[in-house]
Amino acid sequence: MSVTTDLASVARTVEVDGIATTVIDTGEPASGSSAPPLLLLHGSGPGVTALANWRPIIPAFAASRRVIAPDQLGFGGTATGEARTYGRASWTRHALALLDELGIDRIDIIGNSMGGAIALSLAAARPSLPRRIVLMGSMGVAMPLPDGLDGVWRYEPSIEESRRVIGLFAHNRDLITDDLVQMRYEASIRPAVRDSWQAMFPPPRQRWVDDLALTGAELNAIDQPVLLVHGRDDKVVPWSSSAALLDLLPDSRLHVLGGCGHWTMIERTTDFLAVVEPFLAA
Repeated sequence: MSVTTDLASVARTVEVDGIATTVIDTGEPASGSSAPPLLLLHGSGPGVTALANWRPIIPAFAASRRVIAPDQLGFGGTATGEARTYGRASWTRHALALLDELGIDRIDIIGNSMGGAIALSLAAARPSLPRRIVLMGSMGVAMPLPDGLDGVWRYEPSIEESRRVIGLFAHNRDLITDDLVQMRYEASIRPAVRDSWQAMFPPPRQRWVDDLALTGAELNAIDQPVLLVHGRDDKVVPWSSSAALLDLLPDSRLHVLGGCGHWTMIERTTDFLAVVEPFLAA
């Protein structure tokens, strides 16, 4: 794929356990690289999609490897609005089924926030699957519900709420444009997305943080190299989460970016790639 290709043009629908799943799939690169495919797992913001979350970095990785970026169960084009139980087990099962459907048995992973917890869950469920793991502003460890995350999960669709939630994600206030606020609001009111969201994180919300947390034994057993990247000024998942994961993951390293919130790959794209690309190329 040319790195200048419109990413929407490489999105397709894959049937996964009876669920029509939207996935960006860049295909094998022209370079003939032997690097494993890269799986990108987005977070849990209202109206989020793989395209919205990963657009700034997909072209850089697609130049040398196949990139797989799904809308996770209940989000974006994969939302059905049907009554469903969400949580770590459901998101993990869906991601594994997608990889099986695509015939992929070895990957690198980048997981953002909730997606980081699912990346760790994939490693725990199928240890032979990941080669290297990048966690960005990640959940996945026991902690009290952060106020910022509670503020994200209690979102009710409106322009004002969309602006408030984006303000929690972005440290750089220049990113909070009227166009972005409108785009995320419109994405959140699609009926299937709206109905799925309402079922996803009802109060008491501490239970969903607990659900996404792996046990100490599970984390201790993940022996793949793990890179943790976190914004120092993250209001949604404080960087203390990554510090706790650093203590529990046997082969881990942590890179903290000052002047950066929860959207590391958006706010500090160049710095993010400068750290992540060499790690994944090793």
